[in-house]
Parts: sequence; structure tokens; C-alpha cells
Amino acid sequence: MSTWLLSGLGLLILLLAGDALVRGAVNLSLRLGVPALIVSLTIVAFGTSAPELLIAISALKENAPGIALGNVVGSNTANVLLVLGLPALLATIHTSECDSRKNYVFMLMATVLFIGLAFCGTFTFASGLILLAGLGLVLANAFREAKAHRKACGEACADDDELEGLEEADPDMPYWKVSIYLILGLVGLPMGAHLLVDNATVIARNYGVSETVIGLTLIAVGTSLPELATTVMAALRRQADVALGNVIGSNMFNLLAIIGIATWFGRIPVDPEFLRFDLWVMLGASLLLVPFVFFKQDISRIWGLVLTFLYVLYVTVLLV
Repeated sequence: MSTWLLSGLGLLILLLAGDALVRGAVNLSLRLGVPALIVSLTIVAFGTSAPELLIAISALKENAPGIALGNVVGSNTANVLLVLGLPALLATIHTSECDSRKNYVFMLMATVLFIGLAFCGTFTFASGLILLAGLGLVLANAFREAKAHRKACGEACADDDELEGLEEADPDMPYWKVSIYLILGLVGLPMGAHLLVDNATVIARNYGVSETVIGLTLIAVGTSLPELATTVMAALRRQADVALGNVIGSNMFNLLAIIGIATWFGRIPVDPEFLRFDLWVMLGASLLLVPFVFFKQDISRIWGLVLTFLYVLYVTVLLV
């Protein structure tokens, strides 16, 4: 079987295993009585980032750190330009109706912190602790806001709203079914990550493309597919808060959690090309959200075309 087919198989296993892990973890938490909102802020957010995390760990073990860093930076760029751009071509994302300013500022702060640590030349265990401390602050703020919302809205109101927003949630799911989801997720994730990283590395070497570029393009787009699917449905349902919140939350987790945890498994050297180009593209893409977050602009089809074109241009520059 060709390396391309094996890479695709690895990506498919990753996506299916990540979905299974989220479903299993959400329903186990609900069966144990953990509030749905807490589940959505932690387990779901972390579960949807599990493919990126497993790829980062697998890449470090395979001595391909460029894939680990490229995947995170490439995913964040793809999340803004592609994950918001393509759905906007189908239906306007009404971002003027939601308030994501606070979380967006947190995302920008995480981006600046990440770039600052990258200029140290290597992401070390100490760098990882700093990133994880930032994640802790973001989650602590989210818990405070959730608690305040519960107090203002009332327990019943909160539970109904939260459960409705979690399509994977079924509080009555039997434990045997929950166990199957968890086992499939826990077995499939490392298997898919191993397949994808191994074969993507071979592709990079065969075609004279660096591991970093493979991480920034092929793997980054692949691991952004769950976010893309979520955003397409959110745009069609006029759930702009879900669409924008999905991108902002995913980007924060990628920067703070994925690299933060990956440094436990090895040092991650930063390719000089990241410092000259890719990190600034990621920051520039993040700043493109300012009109939609602060000035109540909708992401119209024109904006969708612009964002998608910018992503195609970025990938073209990388490959050429």
C-alpha cells in the first residue's frame, strides 16, 4: 500500500478515534454526574485536540519535531483562514450577533506568548510549564464564568442549554457502550498518529519537502477537519457563537496544551523559517478576526472568499 494511502488511513483512524473518545468521555462524565458545561469546557475541547496531541508526541518519538510544531502552527492558521473561510462561502456567519471579545483577547495573548517562547530557539520542559500555566488561567476564568452563569440562570436552565449544545451527550447511554467508545478512542488515536507521522515523513523525504512543510499543510489541514465540519454546521444553523468559539477555543488549546504537554516527551527545536515567516502568518491570520470580534462585522461570502484565497496563497508559497 502506498505511503499516501497509509497517510490517509492514519488520518481517517485519527478522526474516528478522536470522535469516539469525545463521545465516550462526555457520556461517562454525565453518567457520573459531572455538569455538562464543565464537560464541554474541558473534555470536549481537549478531546477534539487529541489528534494534534498524539501527532505531536508521535512525531517527537519518531525524531520529527518539525511535524509536531508545524501541525500546531499550521492548524491555527488553517482554523482562521480555511475553517471560517469555506463555511462562509456556503452561508454568512453572523458574528455580529455574538460577543467573543474576552476569549479572543486570551487567544491573542496565547499567540504572543507562544511566539515569544519560540524565539528562545527551543521549546523545553520549562517552556511547556509556562504554556500549561497559561492554559490553567484560561480554564479557571472559564469555570468562574460558568459558575456565574449558572447562578444567574438557574440549575435547570443551565443543564438544558448545555445538554442541547452537546450533540454527543446521552445521559442514559449504558456503561458498556461508553466503554466501547473509550476503548476505540484510546486504541485508535496512537495507532492513527503513528501511521500518519511515519508515512508523512516518508512522503516528505521522497519529494524533497521538509517535515515542517508537511506538518504545516497536509497534517494541519487533516487535523482541522473536525473543526471545519463543526463550523459548516454552525454557519448553516446561524450559530455564529459556536463557529467563532470553536476556532478561538481550538487555537488556544493547540498553542497552550498541545505543545505544553508535548515538551514532556522531548525538546522541540524551532526551525528558523518559523521565526521568519510561519509564526507571523499565524499571528496575522489571528488579527484578521478583529473586525468580526470587535466591530460586529459578519463573515460574509466575500470575506469567506478572501480568507480562503489567503490560505491557498499561503500553502502555495510554502510548497513553491
